Amino acid sequence: MKSFLKYTLATITGIILTSIIFFVVLLASLSALVASGDKPVSISENSILVLKAGVEIPDRGNDDPFSGIDIVNMTFAPVPGLNDILRDIDKASSDNNIKGILIENGFLPSGWATTGEIRNALLKFRESGKFIISYSDYLLTQQCYYLSSAADKIYINPGSMVDFKGLSAEMMFFKNALDKLGVEVQVTRHGKFKGAVEPFILDKLSDDNKAQIKAYVGSIWENVISAISDSRGIPADKLNLIADNLSGNIASTALENKLVDGLLYRNELIDTLKFLSGISKEKDLSLVSMAKYTKVPDPNKVVSAKTRIAVIYASGNIVTGKGNESNIGGNYYAEIIRKQRLDTSVKAVVLRVNSPGGSATASDIMWQELELTTRVKPVVISMGNYAASGGYFISAPATKIYASPTTISGSIGVFGLLPNAGELLEKKLGLSTETVNTNKNSDFPSVYRPMNTYEKEIMQKSIENIYSDFVTKVALGRKKSFESVDSIGQGRVWSGISAKEIGLVDEIGGLTDAIKGAAELAGIDKYSIRELPVFEDPYTRLLSQLEGELKTSILKKELGESVKYFNMVEEIRDLSGIQARLPYFLEIR
Repeated sequence: MKSFLKYTLATITGIILTSIIFFVVLLASLSALVASGDKPVSISENSILVLKAGVEIPDRGNDDPFSGIDIVNMTFAPVPGLNDILRDIDKASSDNNIKGILIENGFLPSGWATTGEIRNALLKFRESGKFIISYSDYLLTQQCYYLSSAADKIYINPGSMVDFKGLSAEMMFFKNALDKLGVEVQVTRHGKFKGAVEPFILDKLSDDNKAQIKAYVGSIWENVISAISDSRGIPADKLNLIADNLSGNIASTALENKLVDGLLYRNELIDTLKFLSGISKEKDLSLVSMAKYTKVPDPNKVVSAKTRIAVIYASGNIVTGKGNESNIGGNYYAEIIRKQRLDTSVKAVVLRVNSPGGSATASDIMWQELELTTRVKPVVISMGNYAASGGYFISAPATKIYASPTTISGSIGVFGLLPNAGELLEKKLGLSTETVNTNKNSDFPSVYRPMNTYEKEIMQKSIENIYSDFVTKVALGRKKSFESVDSIGQGRVWSGISAKEIGLVDEIGGLTDAIKGAAELAGIDKYSIRELPVFEDPYTRLLSQLEGELKTSILKKELGESVKYFNMVEEIRDLSGIQARLPYFLEIR
């Protein structure tokens, strides 16, 4: 028995010591990455810049080396942000060491607006006379094809295919599942088109919601088709016919229909790239990743402490309090905006909005600070893939609003959700509750019982007040009448191009256009960029987020694409209360 205990204790001690040593080695390795992260990088002549498409691209890259670590597979592959990619493409156009760009296509969506901004940067890059080649080994998705249409040549593997079929919008409904569980979602709303609540009260799309989805998805597709038609020289009617017939599903028919320019294996692509970059067949290609090229010094970068433009990235759901790096905390962002307003070195503020909305109160807190800022300096909004409902609320006071043609915007409407889990608790789980109140409505709101008539009236009044305030503030910012905004509000969603036509947006353009527009409004031509929020210290982030990162990595590994459904259920928990948000469960692909 003593021997057993001795060996068991020795084994446990060994495991603990090994874990400590592993953690120390891990920290030492990551410390080396941190130390080398900010060092300038040089590249060789005849290099090719590699743009990874078909990956998740955040609006803003992260200098933190921990941000790209896969804890499960122990790999390190940071993904640059849209801001990095746009700067790198512009920098590469005048870099003599860069001969061209290779687009390597993957499978994940980046968002139509994000893709469109990168595409516009590639079109400008081509004006330098350098080449752009697009290649796909397996599948060229529609977003990647849209991006690749800016290239000189599009090549795919002979066994690959082009997924060119038009857009499809899907919404998941939870009503029947909630009914089986014994949970009733009590909904209060204002807005004829406020489809965000439909997944909880219907089992299919309402006619109004179906009509608006068809309108803005159709607008996005029309813009995509027009852009591809201009670049590829294929009439729009023919492109739609190709999409109808799924003519890209076979590589040979994709080539026959001029969707692509050639069918090449990887070794043939390498030979082609060597020829274009002036490298002999005996030498290796010099391929430079975006993450590496970001560290190459930009000779045109302006460093100024006296004249700055603050670029604030607001991505994710709008939530109360501080929030975190994956959402927009109303109080936290209000403080950031306030500091930029008071900083005399900041001559203009650009707010990059990529949000489907969220908490109405948090949105209002941010609106107040933005409105105050417009009184002393220009505030310019750059809308990303989404800037809807609460995302539009915080955009409304801006001096000028930019959006991409494929941005999903508008959704000026409000709703409230209050679950009633009484049946679940009592009939499904055998749990009962009894409440003792000091006043008539002390237990309002309650998840243990349905709302009574008076409580429903109170909720409706709250919704109406917030909607009226929403419309009033949009009318003030856009210099329109209340009636005019109300007529295009009611929760209706618009594409970026449609939003411009009805006056919700001023200009069609991306992040770069918004920054230039802010400089013009401020009357400055030389300025540095201050990007916010400031990222947390890498070590602090590692220690505070290790558990969360590990959980996310394991879920992605085990669930694959199905992890999105798990995330949907997780987000439902945050929907209680009054919300100004998009029907966010909609997927356009």
